[in-house]
Amino acid sequence: MTKPNRIEDLVEIQQTLARYAVTITQGDIEGLVKVFTPDGTYSAFGDTFALKDFPALVAAAPKGLFLTGTPAIDFADDGINATGTQPLCFIEHSAHDMRIGYYRDTYLRTEDGWRLRTRSMTFIRRSGDHDHGIPHVIERINL
Repeated sequence: MTKPNRIEDLVEIQQTLARYAVTITQGDIEGLVKVFTPDGTYSAFGDTFALKDFPALVAAAPKGLFLTGTPAIDFADDGINATGTQPLCFIEHSAHDMRIGYYRDTYLRTEDGWRLRTRSMTFIRRSGDHDHGIPHVIERINL
């Protein structure tokens, strides 16, 4: 096996994360699911959601623009695993209210390229607290 080219890996992961932001902003569930591994999960609101839950989760979520920053990525020595943190600013479309925070991710190199394996949201509150949200979203969706 040849040693992975880290610059190519960084660009590919950044493109995967850009696809995440664009597809979720556009409500493209099929495209959103494709940036994850088949066993991928998203954690927020006091729970972890599997890919099968994404359509209901996205339907219940506010709509708007997902603005993400450049991720800080650390590669494992095995050439197929990595972790990262990516800042987020979400702007709700109707009132332009903002939510800020960051994602903590794990990535896996697959036959189809780098994919998100796990994505965990941490919100930054006006108080300065960092938390994963409250389980309010569960009441609005039927999983």
